[in-house]
Amino acid sequence: MNKRLTNNLKRERQVIAQESARIMIGHGIRDYSHAKQKAADRLNMSSNGSLPSNKEIELAISEQLQIFDSKNHEKLLRKMRKTALSIMQIFKAYSPRLVGPVLKGTADKNSAINFHIFTDSPESIAFEITNMNIKFKSYERRLKTCHGNFAMYAGFEFNFNNEIIQITIFPFDGIRQSPNSPINGKPMKRADINVVINLLANV
Repeated sequence: MNKRLTNNLKRERQVIAQESARIMIGHGIRDYSHAKQKAADRLNMSSNGSLPSNKEIELAISEQLQIFDSKNHEKLLRKMRKTALSIMQIFKAYSPRLVGPVLKGTADKNSAINFHIFTDSPESIAFEITNMNIKFKSYERRLKTCHGNFAMYAGFEFNFNNEIIQITIFPFDGIRQSPNSPINGKPMKRADINVVINLLANV
């Protein structure tokens, strides 16, 4: 492949990544593949061999939030992290870990606040939420384990402080190893309550 063609493909990837980021921020789309295809279609670009990686799109999201809405984004991120801290205090007995965009700083107004918590009894989490007099819905999330295979994990979604909360439940010993991130394929970053407190102190 000659240098000119390589540069053209690289530029196409960048343009699609930027448009994918705009779509995800503006429309609340969380499926990277869907956002990529929608961006390619909108730009009338071929999706053959020129689609950006999820990591490239995440970087574009971060850049756009910092460039176009930095002040409001900082306020939003602080508000979401304060809500995250409240949830972690409520579920402290289950060793909650904050994960996802709110931890990484790429959350927007459509983002959920995501947690991993650890118990061999998912019913106990449903009981805790019910005791809060909060309506919730259950879900299952397919995640890639550190061994390379996929596993299904139960979870609950509900609203708290006008934020969407998603709690994915892992067995008690699941705290030892994070599942792989769909963004970069590496173990997902998790933050305990002390890390979240420190994040709030520095925002």
